[in-house]
Amino acid sequence: MRAESAAEFALICELVRRTARAAPERVALIDGERRLSYREFDRLIDRVAAALQRDGVAPRETIAICAVSSIEYVATFLGALRAGVVVAPLAPSATAKNLADMARDCQARLLFLDATTRGVSSEVDARVPRVALDNEAEGARFRDWLAPVGAAPTGVAVEPDWVFNTIYSSGTTGAPKGIDQSHAMRFGHIRRAREFEYGPHAVTLVSTPLYSNTTLVSLFPTLAMGGALALMRKFEARQFLALAQRVRATHAMLVPVQYQRIMALADFDAFDLGSFQMKFSTSAPFPAELKRDVLARWPGGLIEIYGMTEGGGSCLLAAHRYPDKLHTVGQPAEGHDIRLIDEEGREVGAGEAGEIVGRSGAMMAGYRGQPGKTRETEWRDGAGNRFIRTGDVGRFDEDGFLILIDRRKDMIISGGFNIYPSDIEAALAERPEVAESAVVGAPSAEWGETPVAFVALKDGALLDAEELRAWVNARLGKTQRLSALRLVDALPRNAIGKVLKRELREKVHQTFAT
Repeated sequence: MRAESAAEFALICELVRRTARAAPERVALIDGERRLSYREFDRLIDRVAAALQRDGVAPRETIAICAVSSIEYVATFLGALRAGVVVAPLAPSATAKNLADMARDCQARLLFLDATTRGVSSEVDARVPRVALDNEAEGARFRDWLAPVGAAPTGVAVEPDWVFNTIYSSGTTGAPKGIDQSHAMRFGHIRRAREFEYGPHAVTLVSTPLYSNTTLVSLFPTLAMGGALALMRKFEARQFLALAQRVRATHAMLVPVQYQRIMALADFDAFDLGSFQMKFSTSAPFPAELKRDVLARWPGGLIEIYGMTEGGGSCLLAAHRYPDKLHTVGQPAEGHDIRLIDEEGREVGAGEAGEIVGRSGAMMAGYRGQPGKTRETEWRDGAGNRFIRTGDVGRFDEDGFLILIDRRKDMIISGGFNIYPSDIEAALAERPEVAESAVVGAPSAEWGETPVAFVALKDGALLDAEELRAWVNARLGKTQRLSALRLVDALPRNAIGKVLKRELREKVHQTFAT
C-alpha cells in the first residue's frame, strides 16, 4: 500500500476540509430536522480530534463507537481519522459479551455510546472511558467532552498504510473477527466515485448502520466528493421513501431485503423518486427478478457490488446496462483480478466452477491479532501474488460475467454428492406463495448430511409444509430432495440483511441429534 503516490492518495477528512473552504454553507449532514453545513462539520471534526489528543489518544491507537447513526457519530469517526486514530465501529445489536470482546480485541481507548447500547455495555472494561454521543447515555456528555469551540488539533502525517478502521465481521459464519482496513484501501473506493455519479450535487440516503462496511463504501465517497448524507436511525420501507422524496435523494446503498420490502409496498408508485441517479446493493444475494422490478419501477441506475469486507477482488454489475445479465454479479471491477480455484488451490479451467479469490489495491491488512486466520483466508498464485479467498463458489460465463453458485461453507455433502442450497432455494422461489427460503444441512446417519428447508410465506398465503416439500422434491434431483421443510414467520438475519444460516444449522442439529 505504501506504493500509493501523492497524486493517487488523499485523506478523506482533508477532502472534507477542502469542501468546507470552497463551499462552507453547503449541507453536509441531514439528521431529522437538523442540518449541518460543511463549515460546521469541519469545525466539529476539529473539536473531536483535539479532544482525543487532549485525552492522550495517540495516532494509530483505537476508539470504539457503538451507537445508531447520528451527526455526532459521523463527526466522531472523521475526527478520529483527522487525529490519525483508528475507528472500530461496533454493533449496538451485539450481546454484552460480544461487545466486551470486541472492545478488548481492538484495545479501545475510549468507547462512544448512546441510549441504544444501554444494557449491553455493562461487560466492557470499566477502565475504558465512556462518552455519550446523545448526551444521555452513560459517561461524559459529548457536548461537554468536546474540545472548546475554535479548538484545532495538532497536525498528524497519516501514511496510506495506516489502519483507517477495524470492521468486525458479521459473525454469520462464526465469531466476529476484526478486519483492519487501511487509509489506502478506503481511498480506493473514492477513486471510482465519479463513475457512480457522486459529486457536490449528491444526496446519499443512509439507511444501513454505520458499523457495516456496506454503509461506509457509500458514505465516504459522498463526503469526499462534497455531497450530503441524509441519516436514518432505523430503516422502515415507507419512511425511507418519504425521506428520499423530501430530501431529493440521488444515491442509496441498500441490501436486497430492503429492496424487497420497499418494492412490496402497495403505494410504492405514489412516491416521487425521480431525483435518484444511482442505487447500489451488496452484502447478500440479489434475486434477478427483484433487480428486474427495481429497474422497471425505480428511476436511476442500479449497481450490484460483489465483494468482501476483507477486500480482495470485487465484481460490479451495472444492471441498467446489462439487463440480460441479472442472474450474475457482473464483471471484475477495473484493476481487480478475480480467479477461481479448486479444493487443492489450483486454478480451474474455463467454464468450470471454483472458489472465488480476488486481488486488488483494496485489500485488508489482516485480521487484527489473528495472523493464523489471516493466512487461512489468503491464496497465492504462481508468482506469489496475494489474493483473498471469499469462501464463495462461482463460475464465469462466456462473456466474463461471474455467476455465484453458493458459499462453500453452506455446501451440503450428502452420500458423497455436493449439493448447493441455492439450487433448492431457487426451486422453492418458483412457488408464488414463497417469500424467502434458506436450506441447510442436517445430520443423517444414512447420508452424512441431508437438506432441510426453512420457508417464510408471503403475507396472507396459505400452504401446507408437506405439500410444499412434495411439490419441490418433484422438481429436484434425487440427491437434492428435502428431508424436512419448516414454515417460519421470517428467516433470522443480522442488521444488514444477511441470513444467519448458522442459527438455522444449530436448530436442525439440535433436532436431528435428539
